[in-house]
Amino acid sequence: MADNEEIVDIGENYGEIKMGAGWFLTITLATSERYENEYIEIAKERGGQKKSRFNLNPKYTRVLGEALIKFADENGLE
Repeated sequence: MADNEEIVDIGENYGEIKMGAGWFLTITLATSERYENEYIEIAKERGGQKKSRFNLNPKYTRVLGEALIKFADENGLE
């Protein structure tokens, strides 16, 4: 598999993971205009079109990351 630095691009309030066939997993810090609070949007995107999204409370961001790492370790994933 490619080096992680080649497939992960992180900037201010934005990150993306390059997946196959032109797909990207995007991570964005966004603000709700209606409720005036911040949230993390995780979306699967191709050609500028978001196909599916998930909004996450920012206080759970680190917990989700750690859970994904633990899941990968326990299931022998890269």
